[in-house]
Amino acid sequence: MSPRSASVNEELRRRSRERLLQAAVELVSERGYDATTLGDIADRAGSARGLVSYYFPGKRQLLQSAVHRLMHRTLEEALEREPRTEDGRERMARAIDAILGLTAHHPVLMRQHMAGMLQAEGFVQCPEQKRLAELLRDTVERRGSADVDTDYPMLRALLMGAVYAALVPGVPMPLPVLRAELFKRYGLDREMGAPPEPEATGGAYETDLSRFFATESRNPEKDGQSK
Repeated sequence: MSPRSASVNEELRRRSRERLLQAAVELVSERGYDATTLGDIADRAGSARGLVSYYFPGKRQLLQSAVHRLMHRTLEEALEREPRTEDGRERMARAIDAILGLTAHHPVLMRQHMAGMLQAEGFVQCPEQKRLAELLRDTVERRGSADVDTDYPMLRALLMGAVYAALVPGVPMPLPVLRAELFKRYGLDREMGAPPEPEATGGAYETDLSRFFATESRNPEKDGQSK
């Protein structure tokens, strides 16, 4: 058996990390944060338990990275769906609705995500978060911002605030009210974007999230080199 090349090893590491991200999202959605252990996540991913700590400092950091991936890919889909558009206002509307949609469709995940950022570990600037930030910065820029370095953090803060307000136990604010306020701030027409489906609010919407996690080989030919 010939040794695996560096590129094959890198591909295997990438796929292992992707499986851990996907397993974290699935298990926390199913069981909740407290009832999910790192061992459970490793077992669901089909990985050795030691690999979790190799890629992530702890469970909260792993979940933040997993939710950031989900947010990034959901936002990406919303921005690129048909009919595709370069209109800055429409893209801003789609971005807002994408994040509010995640709040409606995956409340357990989003609530734990927000709670995790208030812990001592704080906000994790992982590769997934950086990709999400790039998309939001681009959205702000296309909307016509003259100062993206100021306007992007404000958009991020407003979206986080809306997620928090929608998920506070006992006193949640209705998503249509939050949407209307954000649309008003950015001068968007209510017909823009794609508002979350009301019937999905408060419950699970889509259980199969596998398309958001690239666990398959990007180059099957390379896999054969390791045999």
